[in-house]
Amino acid sequence: MSSPVTVAEIAATIDHAILKPELTRAEVDEQLALVARYGVFSACVRPSDVAHAFRVLEGSGVAVCAVIGFPHGTTTTQTKVAEATEALDNGASELDMVLNIGRLRSGLVDDVEADIHAVVTAAGEHVVKVILETALLDDDQIVAGCQAAERAGAAFVKTSTGFAGGGATIEDLRLMRSTVGDAVQVKASGGVRGLDTLLEMRDLGVTRFGTSATATILDEVAAREAGQASSASTDESSY
Repeated sequence: MSSPVTVAEIAATIDHAILKPELTRAEVDEQLALVARYGVFSACVRPSDVAHAFRVLEGSGVAVCAVIGFPHGTTTTQTKVAEATEALDNGASELDMVLNIGRLRSGLVDDVEADIHAVVTAAGEHVVKVILETALLDDDQIVAGCQAAERAGAAFVKTSTGFAGGGATIEDLRLMRSTVGDAVQVKASGGVRGLDTLLEMRDLGVTRFGTSATATILDEVAAREAGQASSASTDESSY
Protein backbone atom coordinates (compact mmCIF):
# COMPACT_ATOMS: atom_id res chain seq x y z
CA MET A 1 0.00 0.00 0.00
CA SER A 2 1.51 3.28 -1.11
CA SER A 3 0.19 5.35 1.82
CA PRO A 4 -2.12 4.87 4.82
CA VAL A 5 -5.84 5.13 4.08
CA THR A 6 -8.89 5.38 6.29
CA VAL A 7 -12.25 3.65 6.12
CA ALA A 8 -14.01 6.98 5.64
CA GLU A 9 -11.67 7.96 2.81
CA ILE A 10 -12.24 4.75 0.85
CA ALA A 11 -15.95 4.54 1.66
CA ALA A 12 -16.39 7.98 0.10
CA THR A 13 -15.25 6.55 -3.26
CA ILE A 14 -17.62 3.56 -3.36
CA ASP A 15 -20.90 3.17 -5.22
CA HIS A 16 -22.21 -0.08 -3.73
CA ALA A 17 -23.88 -2.16 -6.45
CA ILE A 18 -27.31 -3.66 -5.70
CA LEU A 19 -28.14 -4.63 -9.27
CA LYS A 20 -28.56 -8.38 -9.68
CA PRO A 21 -31.98 -9.04 -11.26
CA GLU A 22 -32.82 -11.88 -8.88
CA LEU A 23 -32.49 -9.86 -5.65
CA THR A 24 -35.59 -9.98 -3.46
CA ARG A 25 -36.83 -6.97 -1.49
CA ALA A 26 -35.42 -8.52 1.68
CA GLU A 27 -32.02 -8.95 0.02
CA VAL A 28 -32.11 -5.37 -1.23
CA ASP A 29 -32.89 -4.20 2.30
CA GLU A 30 -29.92 -6.16 3.66
CA GLN A 31 -27.67 -4.37 1.20
CA LEU A 32 -29.16 -0.97 2.00
CA ALA A 33 -28.50 -1.61 5.69
CA LEU A 34 -24.90 -2.48 4.79
CA VAL A 35 -24.30 0.76 2.87
CA ALA A 36 -25.78 2.82 5.69
CA ARG A 37 -23.56 1.04 8.20
CA TYR A 38 -20.38 1.57 6.18
CA GLY A 39 -21.24 5.09 5.03
CA VAL A 40 -20.34 4.67 1.37
CA PHE A 41 -20.90 7.38 -1.20
CA SER A 42 -23.96 5.80 -2.80
CA ALA A 43 -26.12 2.75 -3.30
CA CYS A 44 -26.38 2.00 -7.01
CA VAL A 45 -29.76 0.37 -7.53
CA ARG A 46 -32.15 -0.93 -10.16
CA PRO A 47 -34.69 1.63 -11.44
CA SER A 48 -37.59 -0.11 -9.71
CA ASP A 49 -35.78 0.15 -6.36
CA VAL A 50 -34.95 3.87 -6.45
CA ALA A 51 -37.93 5.20 -4.51
CA HIS A 52 -37.62 2.48 -1.88
CA ALA A 53 -33.87 3.00 -1.52
CA PHE A 54 -34.36 6.74 -1.13
CA ARG A 55 -36.89 6.21 1.67
CA VAL A 56 -34.68 3.72 3.47
CA LEU A 57 -31.48 5.76 3.17
CA GLU A 58 -32.93 9.22 3.78
CA GLY A 59 -30.91 10.91 6.50
CA SER A 60 -28.09 8.35 6.33
CA GLY A 61 -25.78 10.48 4.20
CA VAL A 62 -25.70 7.78 1.51
CA ALA A 63 -26.87 8.91 -1.92
CA VAL A 64 -28.97 6.89 -4.34
CA CYS A 65 -27.60 6.21 -7.82
CA ALA A 66 -29.86 4.76 -10.51
CA VAL A 67 -28.82 2.77 -13.57
CA ILE A 68 -30.24 3.82 -16.94
CA GLY A 69 -30.50 1.67 -20.07
CA PHE A 70 -29.05 -1.14 -17.99
CA PRO A 71 -27.34 -3.46 -18.75
CA HIS A 72 -27.35 -3.48 -22.57
CA GLY A 73 -27.66 0.19 -23.50
CA THR A 74 -30.00 -0.65 -26.37
CA THR A 75 -33.15 1.10 -25.21
CA THR A 76 -34.11 4.18 -27.21
CA THR A 77 -32.94 7.62 -26.22
CA GLN A 78 -36.51 8.60 -25.37
CA THR A 79 -36.76 5.63 -23.02
CA LYS A 80 -33.44 6.48 -21.35
CA VAL A 81 -34.59 10.05 -20.82
CA ALA A 82 -37.85 8.82 -19.30
CA GLU A 83 -35.93 6.46 -17.02
CA ALA A 84 -33.61 9.27 -15.97
CA THR A 85 -36.46 11.67 -15.24
CA GLU A 86 -38.39 9.11 -13.20
CA ALA A 87 -35.29 8.08 -11.24
CA LEU A 88 -34.49 11.67 -10.34
CA ASP A 89 -38.11 12.31 -9.37
CA ASN A 90 -37.92 9.23 -7.11
CA GLY A 91 -34.87 10.49 -5.24
CA ALA A 92 -31.80 9.49 -7.24
CA SER A 93 -29.02 12.05 -7.21
CA GLU A 94 -26.72 10.34 -9.73
CA LEU A 95 -27.30 8.31 -12.90
CA ASP A 96 -25.13 5.57 -14.40
CA MET A 97 -26.23 5.17 -18.03
CA VAL A 98 -25.11 2.55 -20.53
CA LEU A 99 -24.23 4.05 -23.90
CA ASN A 100 -25.43 2.34 -27.08
CA ILE A 101 -22.68 -0.25 -27.40
CA GLY A 102 -23.73 -1.58 -30.78
CA ARG A 103 -23.80 1.86 -32.34
CA LEU A 104 -20.41 2.70 -30.88
CA ARG A 105 -18.99 -0.50 -32.37
CA SER A 106 -20.66 0.44 -35.66
CA GLY A 107 -18.80 3.75 -35.75
CA LEU A 108 -22.01 5.75 -35.28
CA VAL A 109 -20.36 8.02 -32.74
CA ASP A 110 -22.66 10.99 -33.41
CA ASP A 111 -25.65 8.82 -32.46
CA VAL A 112 -23.88 7.70 -29.29
CA GLU A 113 -23.07 11.28 -28.34
CA ALA A 114 -26.63 12.46 -28.96
CA ASP A 115 -27.98 9.62 -26.79
CA ILE A 116 -25.69 10.60 -23.91
CA HIS A 117 -26.38 14.32 -24.34
CA ALA A 118 -30.12 13.77 -24.07
CA VAL A 119 -29.71 12.04 -20.69
CA VAL A 120 -27.22 14.65 -19.46
CA THR A 121 -29.70 17.39 -20.43
CA ALA A 122 -32.54 15.60 -18.62
CA ALA A 123 -30.33 15.21 -15.55
CA GLY A 124 -29.63 18.93 -15.28
CA GLU A 125 -27.18 19.50 -12.41
CA HIS A 126 -27.16 15.83 -11.43
CA VAL A 127 -24.11 13.67 -12.11
CA VAL A 128 -24.24 11.35 -15.12
CA LYS A 129 -21.72 8.53 -15.44
CA VAL A 130 -21.46 6.86 -18.85
CA ILE A 131 -20.84 3.10 -18.91
CA LEU A 132 -18.79 2.03 -21.92
CA GLU A 133 -18.76 -1.77 -21.35
CA THR A 134 -15.05 -1.93 -22.15
CA ALA A 135 -14.93 -5.73 -22.35
CA LEU A 136 -16.86 -5.47 -25.63
CA LEU A 137 -14.74 -2.69 -27.14
CA ASP A 138 -11.30 -2.31 -28.67
CA ASP A 139 -9.00 0.56 -27.73
CA ASP A 140 -10.17 2.83 -30.54
CA GLN A 141 -13.79 2.30 -29.54
CA ILE A 142 -13.00 3.02 -25.88
CA VAL A 143 -11.35 6.28 -26.91
CA ALA A 144 -14.30 7.20 -29.16
CA GLY A 145 -16.80 6.42 -26.40
CA CYS A 146 -14.90 8.46 -23.83
CA GLN A 147 -14.64 11.41 -26.17
CA ALA A 148 -18.35 11.24 -27.02
CA ALA A 149 -19.23 11.19 -23.31
CA GLU A 150 -16.97 14.16 -22.64
CA ARG A 151 -18.42 16.20 -25.51
CA ALA A 152 -21.94 15.32 -24.31
CA GLY A 153 -21.22 16.77 -20.88
CA ALA A 154 -20.99 13.61 -18.77
CA ALA A 155 -19.28 13.91 -15.39
CA PHE A 156 -17.73 10.42 -15.47
CA VAL A 157 -16.77 7.66 -17.84
CA LYS A 158 -17.17 4.18 -16.37
CA THR A 159 -15.78 0.83 -17.47
CA SER A 160 -18.47 -1.77 -17.06
CA THR A 161 -21.89 -2.97 -15.97
CA GLY A 162 -20.47 -6.15 -14.46
CA PHE A 163 -22.86 -8.18 -16.63
CA ALA A 164 -20.83 -8.58 -19.85
CA GLY A 165 -18.27 -11.18 -18.84
CA GLY A 166 -15.51 -8.68 -18.09
CA GLY A 167 -14.77 -5.73 -15.89
CA ALA A 168 -12.29 -2.99 -15.20
CA THR A 169 -8.68 -3.57 -16.19
CA ILE A 170 -5.63 -1.47 -15.45
CA GLU A 171 -4.96 -1.06 -19.17
CA ASP A 172 -8.47 0.17 -19.96
CA LEU A 173 -8.51 2.54 -17.00
CA ARG A 174 -5.16 4.01 -17.97
CA LEU A 175 -6.48 4.55 -21.51
CA MET A 176 -9.69 6.14 -20.28
CA ARG A 177 -7.91 8.47 -17.87
CA SER A 178 -5.51 9.61 -20.60
CA THR A 179 -8.34 10.17 -23.08
CA VAL A 180 -10.59 12.53 -21.12
CA GLY A 181 -9.72 15.89 -19.61
CA ASP A 182 -9.40 16.67 -15.92
CA ALA A 183 -13.04 17.78 -15.71
CA VAL A 184 -14.23 14.22 -16.45
CA GLN A 185 -13.72 11.61 -13.73
CA VAL A 186 -13.21 7.87 -14.19
CA LYS A 187 -15.16 5.13 -12.43
CA ALA A 188 -13.98 1.51 -12.28
CA SER A 189 -16.61 -1.18 -12.03
CA GLY A 190 -16.57 -4.93 -12.46
CA GLY A 191 -13.93 -6.99 -10.68
CA VAL A 192 -13.14 -4.45 -7.94
CA ARG A 193 -13.16 -6.99 -5.12
CA GLY A 194 -10.17 -6.15 -2.93
CA LEU A 195 -8.42 -3.18 -1.37
CA ASP A 196 -5.13 -3.60 -3.22
CA THR A 197 -6.95 -3.63 -6.56
CA LEU A 198 -8.85 -0.50 -5.60
CA LEU A 199 -5.70 1.30 -4.50
CA GLU A 200 -3.84 0.39 -7.68
CA MET A 201 -6.72 1.81 -9.70
CA ARG A 202 -6.89 4.90 -7.51
CA ASP A 203 -3.22 5.54 -8.23
CA LEU A 204 -4.14 5.77 -11.93
CA GLY A 205 -6.57 8.61 -11.18
CA VAL A 206 -9.79 6.60 -10.72
CA THR A 207 -12.03 8.46 -8.27
CA ARG A 208 -15.09 6.21 -7.92
CA PHE A 209 -15.52 2.46 -7.66
CA GLY A 210 -18.56 0.31 -8.34
CA THR A 211 -18.46 -2.88 -6.30
CA SER A 212 -20.56 -5.33 -4.36
CA ALA A 213 -17.51 -6.28 -2.24
CA THR A 214 -17.82 -3.19 -0.05
CA ALA A 215 -17.69 -5.04 3.26
CA THR A 216 -14.59 -7.01 2.24
CA ILE A 217 -12.76 -3.89 1.07
CA LEU A 218 -13.66 -1.66 4.01
CA ASP A 219 -13.05 -4.37 6.59
CA GLU A 220 -9.58 -4.75 5.11
CA VAL A 221 -9.01 -0.99 5.44
CA ALA A 222 -10.12 -1.16 9.08
CA ALA A 223 -7.76 -4.07 9.76
CA ARG A 224 -4.85 -2.16 8.26
CA GLU A 225 -5.76 0.94 10.25
CA ALA A 226 -5.78 -1.15 13.43
CA GLY A 227 -2.43 -2.67 12.51
CA GLN A 228 -0.91 0.75 11.90
CA ALA A 229 -2.25 2.03 15.21
CA SER A 230 -0.85 -1.01 17.02
CA SER A 231 2.51 -0.57 15.33
CA ALA A 232 2.61 3.12 16.22
CA SER A 233 1.78 2.31 19.84
CA THR A 234 4.58 -0.26 19.96
CA ASP A 235 7.04 2.20 18.43
CA GLU A 236 6.11 4.90 20.96
CA SER A 237 6.48 2.52 23.91
CA SER A 238 10.02 1.67 22.82
CA TYR A 239 11.30 5.20 23.49
